[in-house]
This record gives sequence, structure tokens and C-alpha cells, in this order.
Amino acid sequence: MDSTLAKGLAVLEWLARAGRECRVTEVAQAFGVPRSNAHRTLQTLVECGWATQDPATSGYRASMKLFELGAQAGAAADIPALLRPLLARLAQASGETIHLAALDGAEILYLDKFDSPLPVAAYSRIGGRAPAYCVASGKALLAAQQPDAEALRALLGALVAHTPRSITEHAALLAELGRVRARGFAENREEWRTGVCGLGAPVFDARGQAVVAVGMSVPSIRFARAQSRALSEMLVACAREASHMLGCPQAAGTPPFQRPSETHRRQTAWKPSNAADEPAA
Repeated sequence: MDSTLAKGLAVLEWLARAGRECRVTEVAQAFGVPRSNAHRTLQTLVECGWATQDPATSGYRASMKLFELGAQAGAAADIPALLRPLLARLAQASGETIHLAALDGAEILYLDKFDSPLPVAAYSRIGGRAPAYCVASGKALLAAQQPDAEALRALLGALVAHTPRSITEHAALLAELGRVRARGFAENREEWRTGVCGLGAPVFDARGQAVVAVGMSVPSIRFARAQSRALSEMLVACAREASHMLGCPQAAGTPPFQRPSETHRRQTAWKPSNAADEPAA
């Protein structure tokens, strides 16, 4: 590893996350280096256009070049292709049907999927749609928007029952979305199709906005409490890693959903749950 390059990138990231003007002494203290070293690194960033220095205060901040590059990278990214290896690993670990979905108005649109190899499996198709309030991936994306009652009603209109378990009252749905935010993932217990349950977790981009959701469809016979808990842990870990890949920043405080922590950023695999591969009794 090139330690000089790594140090420069680390300082640049630190400046960007600070979101304010910073002095040389602050950078030196943050990285535990002599003031002269910090000054040399900051001046290099300025000369290369990645940072600016205010002549009046001598303070430094990240330049707009970083924003420009990030915007270009985000626009060029093919999210389904980028996240496909993560979905493949989750599919292998869980043994269940995995899909990637985006919110399109009151519906979710399936962008990608991996079918379960098990004899009894839940069905979905790329390009297919489902009411957002009835499926886990849709509820995860709705929850991330944190809508109020009026906005939710305007977006979804009347809530039609597709099964006896469908949520048909806006107040009940709003309460459900609050629970989704609190635990970090959504559940669908036969609300869209009888015999099919699901889990969904949002994926955040560099702006901290939920752009897609990772979903898992599971036959109800494999969705007992123990199985669903193990599957939800794998799903959330995958969504966190996906958010990191899209450049989601570590949020301060307690966000509506857990953004990637340093521990989860280093996570590269999920352990399959043996119980999740067998039909529940």
C-alpha cells in the first residue's frame, strides 16, 4: 500500500465529512501527525484541486471537485450490476429467492432477482410490479421516506386488500412503517400473496437517500420466528454492505435505518442458516 496516497485520501475524506472549515492543527491532532506533515498533505490537496484554503482564515475545506466526481460516478453507476455479486452471495447463503427493487410511485419494480433452488419457492420476475404497501421491499422504501399521513395517502390512494392479511388502513400502515424504521427492515406476512412472506431492507446512496431495497421472498412454511430472525440478519447485513458500495456516509446519531458501520463495512460474507433451508414443521 502507498502510505502517502492513503494518508492523503484519509485527510480528504476527513475534510469532506467535517463539512466545515478546518485548521492545520485540527488535522494534525485527528491523525496524530506533526503539524508540518499535516500542512504538507493539505497543501498537496489544494494544489491538486481537491481542497481549498481561505486566505483570510488559513482554514481548509474539501473542494467542489469531490462533489463533481461523486455526482458523475453516481450517474454512471449501474446499481443492479454493481450490487449483483452481493445479491448472489445472499441467495447462496439463505437459499431463498432474492430480488432488488425500486419504488416507482405507489408500486415497487423488480430490477433483478435470484431464484431459490429449493423445491418450494416464492415466485417473482424481473420487470414485475407489486403494491408497495403489501410487500417488504416496498414497505422498507416507504419507511425510508418518512412520510406523514397526508403524504402517504396522496401517494398510495385507497389501500386494497389482496389477501386477508393486507393492511387496508392508512393509520395502521403508518404505524407499521414506524416499526420498520425502528428495527431496520420490513416484513410481509402473506400480505400480497397467500403462502408467501418476505423481508426487505433499504439501500442508501452517497446522499443518504434510499434508492433501492434488497428483498427476500420466502414460502410461509419456512418463515417461522427462528428462521425469519436468521434470514433478516443476513438481509440487513447485505443491505448495509450495498449501501457502503454506493458511497453511503456513516450517519451521526441514530438514523431511521442503520447506515454501514466500520464493522459492517469490512463484512464480506454471511453465514447460511441451516434451519432456513428446511421447511418448518
